[in-house]
Amino acid sequence: MTADAADSPRSPATDGSAVRFSAAGVRDGFVECVPVAVGVAGYGVVFGMLARRAGLRVAEAALMSATVLAGAAQLLAMELWETPIPVVAVVGTTFVVNLRYVLMGAALRPWFGRLSPAKAYGSVFFIADENWALTMGQFKSGGRQGAYLLGSGLAIWSAWVLATVVGAVAGGLIGDPARYGLDFVLTAVFLAIAVGLWEGRSSLLPWLAALTVAVPSAQYLPGRWYILLGGVAGSLVGVIRVDG
Repeated sequence: MTADAADSPRSPATDGSAVRFSAAGVRDGFVECVPVAVGVAGYGVVFGMLARRAGLRVAEAALMSATVLAGAAQLLAMELWETPIPVVAVVGTTFVVNLRYVLMGAALRPWFGRLSPAKAYGSVFFIADENWALTMGQFKSGGRQGAYLLGSGLAIWSAWVLATVVGAVAGGLIGDPARYGLDFVLTAVFLAIAVGLWEGRSSLLPWLAALTVAVPSAQYLPGRWYILLGGVAGSLVGVIRVDG
């Protein structure tokens, strides 16, 4: 071993003591993520209202938010929700939307690979786009508090479930959302998300692919299959573009 190698700091992947997991880390993650959680709560209110419009009870909507914790997927599920429930379309669409979590989890492995399975997987249950980004920033800046993801996730989870209840109750009191133009809220939410995901010309090809497949699918196929098919088309083009 050279002197330079001996003197260089060990990476988190090779240093078993590099990552800590403590109550202080949970507290720090929770406190620092509260402002983000307040913003996430806005989407929770929207989901609660849409859930009530789809026929879910307040308790059912809250249970879904507590166990799924996937905002975009839950909003899409409500858009697809009808009687009888199109199980294949709902499961397939949410699967495609949530595939990004595979990559997000893989990015955490250099640090979380040194935690016990209970700590690692228990924390990952609470992962969301926002607290994942905060946690990665904490690690990349030199922090080694593995419980940060759990604490920040608990902040988002609490806000999401509470906001769902508020939205579901409000949705029940409002009645028909279309009377107030609230039937457009899902479209508005996803337009806002799309603007945030826009990365310039590199995003154009996958978006065009999704549009090209979704529009004729909506015209000629029953139900909401156009959402799933458009999402798959855009995802495939995005993967091919990156690999190429």
